[in-house]
Amino acid sequence: MFRILVYLIFILSVALAAGGILLSSRLRSRYNREIFSHLLYYQVFIFTFGFYGIWGQVVIRAFLTPYIAEELLTRFTDISMLLGLPFLVFAWMMLIQFSFGISGRKNRNWFVLMFLLLNFSIIIVVGYFIAKTNELRPVTLIKYYFISMHFVYSLLSSLLIIFPGKGRSVIHDYDSRRIGPGIFLVMVLQCVPLLFYNSQPYIAVIFTLAFFAGNTFLPIYLNYGTMFTVFTSGPEKDLSFEEFCKKFEVSPREIDIVREICNGLSNKEISDKLFISLQTVKDHTHRIYMKTNVKSRVQLIYLVKELKIL
Repeated sequence: MFRILVYLIFILSVALAAGGILLSSRLRSRYNREIFSHLLYYQVFIFTFGFYGIWGQVVIRAFLTPYIAEELLTRFTDISMLLGLPFLVFAWMMLIQFSFGISGRKNRNWFVLMFLLLNFSIIIVVGYFIAKTNELRPVTLIKYYFISMHFVYSLLSSLLIIFPGKGRSVIHDYDSRRIGPGIFLVMVLQCVPLLFYNSQPYIAVIFTLAFFAGNTFLPIYLNYGTMFTVFTSGPEKDLSFEEFCKKFEVSPREIDIVREICNGLSNKEISDKLFISLQTVKDHTHRIYMKTNVKSRVQLIYLVKELKIL
């Protein structure tokens, strides 16, 4: 039964990794901005570590257990896990660079050098302790390394997004207040199972699922829950309401609905006020979302307020 569960989790891991990478690639192709390249590289590196550092241990034990003594096998898996940590370092670096870009900050060239120098120094120290100490199990040392560094870099990324820089943020405040905490929450959900892990297989399964599912949060939210301000920058700030409607090809009836949405009316209240059916209101609202590239009435209100056209 447990073996079947492992097979299912592996298939799900492959699907989640492929989905996250494809959605990130679609964002990069659609908007052609450097920040989405950082997101794509983050997905590639984090899932590479997932398959090499997490599933690799399963494969090693599955195929080598009959042929290698347990002590040597454990040593081999520990070294294999250590060699997978550079993928994790590059993933964290891409996540922070993505957070810099999406919050309107400029990436500094010195940051990459200092980040890599610091983190590879830490990995060397971890490797030294793994080679020299017998008091602490290597898997425990790597576990606490992952938890501590994952906490630090997820918190940093969250704060960068929640508190944007002086440049123009690519996302609205509405989205930054969800993406930032979302990154931190994903980190918590991934680290909590590890705190209780001590070679228990079911906890390992929970962590693996949280790892792969959690790392798809960013591409999923950015594809289906975010309105990017790149569509409302520059001269569009000076649009009148009429020019706004003409630019986005909003019909006269849809103009009425935009006004009532911004006045805070529900679909039912709009239906009663304009003497049209509730389904017609929903259809018009959906078309308005498609034309203005928003995902919800809250985002539509943010767009209208940002352009100061009502």
